[in-house]
Formats: sequence, C-alpha cells, structure tokens
Amino acid sequence: MAFPQLVFSGVQPTGNLHLGNYLGAIQRFVALQESHDCLYCVVDLHAITVWQDPAELKRCIREVTAAFIASGIDPARHIVFNQSQVSGHAELAWVFNCVARLGWLNRMTQFKEKAGKDRENASVGLYAYPNLMAADILLYRATHVPVGEDQKQHLELARDIAQKFNNDFGPSIAANGLGETFFPLPEPLIGGPAARVMSLRDGAKKMSKSDPSDLSRINLTDDADTVASKIRKAKTDPEPLPSEAEGLKGRPEAENLVGIYAALAELPKDAVLAQFGGGQFSTFKAALVDLSVAKLGPIGAEMKRLVADPDHIDAILRDGAARARVLADRTMAHVKDIVGFVR
Repeated sequence: MAFPQLVFSGVQPTGNLHLGNYLGAIQRFVALQESHDCLYCVVDLHAITVWQDPAELKRCIREVTAAFIASGIDPARHIVFNQSQVSGHAELAWVFNCVARLGWLNRMTQFKEKAGKDRENASVGLYAYPNLMAADILLYRATHVPVGEDQKQHLELARDIAQKFNNDFGPSIAANGLGETFFPLPEPLIGGPAARVMSLRDGAKKMSKSDPSDLSRINLTDDADTVASKIRKAKTDPEPLPSEAEGLKGRPEAENLVGIYAALAELPKDAVLAQFGGGQFSTFKAALVDLSVAKLGPIGAEMKRLVADPDHIDAILRDGAARARVLADRTMAHVKDIVGFVR
C-alpha cells in the first residue's frame, strides 16, 4: 500500500548544541518543512540511556526546542514535541523489543562505541536504544527520516523491525481490515555536503560538545563576537586554497572550513573554491566570519530570548505532544488489535 509521506526526526537534549548539530540536522529540518509534513521530536527518553541530571535535562529539552524554533521550524504548521509526553513511544518500543532479535542488536556498532570496554555496566536502555528509535519513527508510520551516516544502521534496523512485524502478523493485519502491510519501510534522507562538521582545532575529529576546548566548536548560543573569534583562531595550513575540491584531499582543516562555508551558503564546495581558490586563508576566513555571523547571529539571539521564557516553550511542547498523541494513539490502537491484546 502507499503510505502518505511523513518525515520524523529527533534530536537528543544533551546540552550545548553546536554548528555540527545545526548543519547536520536542524538546517535540513527547516528545508524539509517546505516539501513534507514533519514531526520534530526532542528525544528525552533516548537521553536517559546514560545518566542525566534532572534539572539539567529540563533545561536541555527547552534549549533544543528553542533551537528548532529559532532556526525557522514552524510549530504551528508542523509538530514539535518532546518524546516523554507521548506514552506510545515507550509502549511501541516494548512491542518491538519482542519483535527485534538479539542478534540484530548485537550488530549495532554505536552501542559498542558508547558502552566502551565496560559493556557489562551499560544500561539496558542503551543496548535497546535502536528499538526505541524504530518505535519513534513507526509510531507515526513515517516514511522518511533525515539521518547522518552514524544513524544509517539504526534506520536499517527500523526497516527490519517493520518488515518482521508485517510478516509475523500478516494474517492479523488483514483480519483487522488494515491491508497487507501495517508499517511502511522508512527511507533515509541523507545529508548534503557538510553533514559531517569537524572540530575547528583538529580536522580529523568530529565537532563535539564533549571536547574540552570550547574553541573546537561554534555553539548555537555563541554571540557574534565569539563566533568571529573562533573562526579566526580555527586551525588551517600554510597553503593557499585550491581551485577545485580534489585539491582539498589530505587537508582536513581546509576541507572542514570550506565545507562549513558551502553548507551555510547552500553552495557546492566547487562553487566556493571557484570564488576563493588561489587566495590566502585570511581572505577566506574573513568571508566565513561574515557569513557565519549573518546566519548564526540571529539564531543565537532568538534562542536566548526563547530560553528566557520557559512557559512559552512548554506551551509549544504541550500543544505538539497533544497533536502527536492523536496520531500515536491511532497507531497503538491498531497495534494492540493486531497483536491480540484485549482493549
């Protein structure tokens, strides 16, 4: 059957949103609003798979919501909410815990990376995280998910879970008058040229909130002077910029800054290099400062204004959750009938 096109995506509320989060996810969320119906979720149930201070978690949930709105996501046209306000996420995740196979979860590389050597000490939630992610998407029977490279494996798992549910319960799905398949197999929407933003101090490392040096990242809450200062201090190499993208190979810092410019200007890297190739880094950096301040300054200022009004943010989340719940409750009612629960 053909499912109506719907986009779902989520961002973890773990503090200090930076340029990597903006270019890798939020900027694309804003663009997708023009072509799709979208649900954008602050995934606070995912956040607690590792310990969170309760007061800090509340602050971070509101900060991510503020970043969504400040970046241009329209909570009136689309649904913006936090996951824990819609109980269907946890309910469907349990059903999926019983559909997914241990062997599938054992292949997930992200758990191995996050749990590290002390795997026995990781939470069960961190291990079962991909099943919850599948529930997040399929609770709304979403057809498309904007994902970075690091989440592609989890989306594959969501597709496997949807397929297995449809196969296992095929006769019951049909008997309940729901057609041949109940869940769509969600498709990835892979990012553009700067989906991976690297550290300003080391072009081989991803930009990260956990890096001890604040100079390694541009935080979305940084003011214009701070953004300008960080870009001026960003690590480069002594060579002039090449005229074509091929010339960036083996020059990770140069490639990162060109990639950031390309993503902020919404241009291909070759177009940026056609303009700045052969010139000195100082000229290019000055242009990157101007562009970054023009693009990010208003977002930071609006985020500060929104965060100072938590009641307004909470009202947006409440409204979004109420609208999300209508869709989620419909799915869960069907799932309970399909599985054979008495309602």
